[in-house]
Amino acid sequence: MRVKVVRGIDREVLYDDSHWELLKSKRERGVDVLKALKNFNIQAYIYGSVARGDVHKDSDVDVIIPYMINPFIIELVVEEKFGNIYAKEIVRATPKHALKGHIYIDSSTTISFPLTPFSRLEQEFYKFGGLIGLPEGEDYRNRVPGVDKRLVLILPTDNGHKEISILGREEWVAKILDVSIDIVKERKHVLMRRDEVGRTGIYLKRTLDIDESFDRVLKELIDKDPSIKRMLRSRKK
Repeated sequence: MRVKVVRGIDREVLYDDSHWELLKSKRERGVDVLKALKNFNIQAYIYGSVARGDVHKDSDVDVIIPYMINPFIIELVVEEKFGNIYAKEIVRATPKHALKGHIYIDSSTTISFPLTPFSRLEQEFYKFGGLIGLPEGEDYRNRVPGVDKRLVLILPTDNGHKEISILGREEWVAKILDVSIDIVKERKHVLMRRDEVGRTGIYLKRTLDIDESFDRVLKELIDKDPSIKRMLRSRKK
């Protein structure tokens, strides 16, 4: 589904009981994942609408481990706590971006993690979109500000949230989110271009068989794609 950039929006959205119940359900699912990972000393965060609060019935529960870790450990956590793994994949947004692993617990609950080092902007991407961990995330009424795909800042309030277009307010938004102006400008550029030309797609997406190893497939991808080697060399400097 294509998401259009919204210009000039400045409004308040009030949540009814059904919205709070939906948020509670999705947040509890995310917190279950965070706690399962914490039991293995893995620090993770919920990001996106489930962290911000502006959920809808089709909102995914997205969890990020923001540092490199042996994917096999994550698989063990998922299998121990949630049963069989639903799906696995490796993605790369562009030739300049890190490769990430995705482990799907079900069709709408995903754990993401870097398979190659994140850049500074890739680290900030998650905070830009809204990031919450433990113990704050255990109370579903605790929500954090973040920017959605419409380039709209979601500012939580006691009874819902405010929606404010970030266009023309980039410096202010960076301060609100405690991120660099660079990530605000980068996301603005990417999402406005997507708005103009349509969805641009992902540079690489490799679905793994459930019994395939992330490490083995990653090695195959590195051997085939010189841009990955160049990216790895540049991030070692």
